[in-house]
Amino acid sequence: MKVLLIYPNINSQVGFNFGIVYISAVLKKHGHDTKLINLNEKLAKLPDDNEIQGIIEKYKPGLIGFSTVTPQYQYALKIAKFIKSFCETPIVCGGIHATMVPEEVVEEECFDYVCVGEGEEAVLELADNIEKGADTRRIANIWSKDNGKVVFNSVRALPKLADLPRKDYELFDFQGMIDAEGGWVRLMTSRGCPFKCTYCFNHSIVERYKEETGSSTKDLNYIRRHDVDEIIDEIIYILDNYKHITTFIFDDDIFTSNKTYLKEFCEKYKKAVKVPFVANAHIRAFDDDRAKLLKNAGCMIIKFGLESGSERIRRDVLQRPMTNKDIIRAFESAHKYNLHSSAFVMFGLPHETREDILETVKLLGIIKPGRFRWSIFYPFPRTVAYDISKKGNFINYDKMKALDNFTDDTCLDFGEEHNLFISRLQRTFPWYVNMYCNESSKELFSILVNMMEKIPSPVWEEIKDFVMPYDKEISKQLKQANVEHYAIKYNAFTAVNSKWNN
Repeated sequence: MKVLLIYPNINSQVGFNFGIVYISAVLKKHGHDTKLINLNEKLAKLPDDNEIQGIIEKYKPGLIGFSTVTPQYQYALKIAKFIKSFCETPIVCGGIHATMVPEEVVEEECFDYVCVGEGEEAVLELADNIEKGADTRRIANIWSKDNGKVVFNSVRALPKLADLPRKDYELFDFQGMIDAEGGWVRLMTSRGCPFKCTYCFNHSIVERYKEETGSSTKDLNYIRRHDVDEIIDEIIYILDNYKHITTFIFDDDIFTSNKTYLKEFCEKYKKAVKVPFVANAHIRAFDDDRAKLLKNAGCMIIKFGLESGSERIRRDVLQRPMTNKDIIRAFESAHKYNLHSSAFVMFGLPHETREDILETVKLLGIIKPGRFRWSIFYPFPRTVAYDISKKGNFINYDKMKALDNFTDDTCLDFGEEHNLFISRLQRTFPWYVNMYCNESSKELFSILVNMMEKIPSPVWEEIKDFVMPYDKEISKQLKQANVEHYAIKYNAFTAVNSKWNN
């Protein structure tokens, strides 16, 4: 049977959806055919309704599937409603949004099925049953409707990663994605995360699987890793089949947590692969030994999630109990072995004050990362942080419904003064950091920040989109004067030290 997969990723970074390519690989292994509509304007012009209808009428799928996160759900819903206006092909909606709020998604008439949790086996069973004309109402992980009544099914046990086929890279225009990303390729060596950060959905997913499968945390086996040899084989496959690859990025939450695994990976990667790589690390799972292993294996950049420089916010709002001393120590280890460090931070958090945000700014000034990236907090449904935001009456639901990413704006309401501060930070965050990082640039950026903060709100709304080109011009002049600073680079929410030439 033909299965059409649709991935809304509009007004967002170019993204490779690991769930979709695994599902496609499983479907193909069992005789089905798959096709993808990848909706990202950075890769190709977005198809209009007529073009989408043309694709469907030509391909004639027996099942249509969406994978979506909460900010992109508005697009999935709109497209699914349009599809139902001209054809009766069954539609299944999966992904994180469907997993977190299946009871809301299943109520939409345009969705015949909702896939909850990891969907490789469930979508295969659904496709098989539709093709055979068999009953689809009793498939684990799949919610459906029977004469208007919701049919709920519990999730099944999580799959073993070794049992899954190689990801279907051909589903995407993978070469086009590589070229669009400057030769950078994202990989995952594991699934699952042991931490309970309030803004993340992992904890909610674990609780659902424990409750519906009757498993303990240990028996659930939520955290799974591919064998190192499997990862190396996959990398060799990618290098043999695609061109212009300059860097691999390992986006795992737990990449450095197991030192034995990390040591084996680094030794085998160094022998088999001659391509630099980037890795994630948890602050409390990083030290001199790990830094040395990574550097010797070809690691170029090490990325850390800090989220906030305020220990109060990390402890009481985010449930990230690491200390600022822990953070400083981890960055010292990275810099000791000449690893280019990257820090991820966010602002616009519930109960966060201006002073809390300035603590984040000052911490970045202390650790002096090679680059940092900022985002604006987004309250994903069914997370603890969503509940905190809701209880504090922070959420503006109209803005939340309209947002399609978590970099452009906040959907929390802090009052006019702090809302304006968040808007200014979103455009000029590196200017604040430059006030604390380098003595040579401190005076200039202090003047710029003071001037910018005096601009009235209506005027700011008119000029804010001109900040990025202005920042670029300032950076050009500072580089000519050999003044070290952070400048906006690659996208509107990443700042890089001016000494970095890549």
